[in-house]
Amino acid sequence: MEVETVVNNVICQFTDPEGNSLGPPLYLPQNAGPPQLQQIVNELLKNEEKLPYAFYISNQELVVALETYLQKNKVSVEKVLPIVYQPQAVFRIRPVNRCSATIAGHSEAVLSVAFSPDGRHLASGSGDTTVRLWDLNTQTPMFTCTGHKNWVLCIAWSPDGKHLVSGSKAGELQCWDPRTGKPSGNPLSGHKKWITGISWEPLHLNSPCSRFVTASKDGDARIWDTKLHRSVICLSGHKLAVTCVKWGGDGIIYTGSQDCTIKMWETTQGKLIRELKGHGHWVNSLALSTEYVLRTGAYDHTGKIYSSPEEMKKVALERYNKMKGNASERLVSGSDDFTMFLWEPAVSKHPKTRMTGHQQLVNHVYFSPDGQWVASASFDKSVKLWNGITGQFVASFRGHVGPVYQISWSADSRLLLSGSKDSTLKIWDIRTRKLKQDLPGHEDEVFAVDWSPDGEKVASGGKDRVLKLWMG
Repeated sequence: MEVETVVNNVICQFTDPEGNSLGPPLYLPQNAGPPQLQQIVNELLKNEEKLPYAFYISNQELVVALETYLQKNKVSVEKVLPIVYQPQAVFRIRPVNRCSATIAGHSEAVLSVAFSPDGRHLASGSGDTTVRLWDLNTQTPMFTCTGHKNWVLCIAWSPDGKHLVSGSKAGELQCWDPRTGKPSGNPLSGHKKWITGISWEPLHLNSPCSRFVTASKDGDARIWDTKLHRSVICLSGHKLAVTCVKWGGDGIIYTGSQDCTIKMWETTQGKLIRELKGHGHWVNSLALSTEYVLRTGAYDHTGKIYSSPEEMKKVALERYNKMKGNASERLVSGSDDFTMFLWEPAVSKHPKTRMTGHQQLVNHVYFSPDGQWVASASFDKSVKLWNGITGQFVASFRGHVGPVYQISWSADSRLLLSGSKDSTLKIWDIRTRKLKQDLPGHEDEVFAVDWSPDGEKVASGGKDRVLKLWMG
């Protein structure tokens, strides 16, 4: 006698991370798991090339068959089960696990490290008043850029990789040619106090890159033009120091300040468009959901090289539009009041979500390259993970025994890197929400970390004056 195996169905509704439904609710067999759901979503989206997806039910990743999930969580099969599908990177970045080089050179603390947009070059800024460019092939110093008279607090590559700008504690700026290590013209003066942030105009709006914006302790932000070699617009209006600045993909500049506000500026005349209020204390850090594609312009993990500024602009625009999708650019702010806010500045001047949980000031906030996650680093020794679309809290990463200064993402959004006062770097796995790799080696506080856009290397620097490169 044949025994029929009865497979029960469950009604499921697929939605994208923004909450838009994909087709009508479907009856799915309960023994279906992520591989089957992957197939269904690819078919519903009519993807010619099959793409990988992760699936979430009430913010929990589905890693088993539906029936196992339903039984474990005692979910009623009478109701429609909402399943969020989240696109995953097609490529995978290996976690770095060893220090491949310790390079001496700076004679004071390393305060900032930054890979070029194509991941082939690395720059660092130091308390010894120099900027250094490093040869990643030979893992040796390439150029020492001298000219600043005080600590180099921040550095920023243009998204086309043709310029590097540094800002000092004295308030002066210097543009460098990364190919020669020589200054492009005289120092740029205008700010009266130290530079707190630098952000370039996105490549898809202007190629070749020539404009960038700076924030300063003097309360102003300034737009500079490398071709004219001067400040072209002064954005004044904050009542206290400007602590951070971002040039958004829609051409709007965002500034965060110790006056507790975030201001939005248009960039042709420098007019104030909107003010975002809500924080009860200093705004320390700003992050844009599109930041990764804005930073890397036309470059991605494949390492493709471009022949003209026009071609780079076209590719940068395609990458930006693909990343942004139909949604508007999102902004997260971190503050001395221990809280963060998620904003959709194009939609409303009121925050979408207040993100609470840190017990000390929030030092650094950063969206994942795909915009699906936000990570935050705090003096409370934790790194926290949040949903990048809703702002909901997801997980705490605990392991550091000192304040966490800076974080950086792997290009595939699967791994997060943190550097701390406790002298270690740590790599966290976003999927398992666990520590993936502990990277001791520095002899003192780690102030600066960066993960190269090609995913192959991590750089770190801090109080022990050395630059460390880490590989997989």
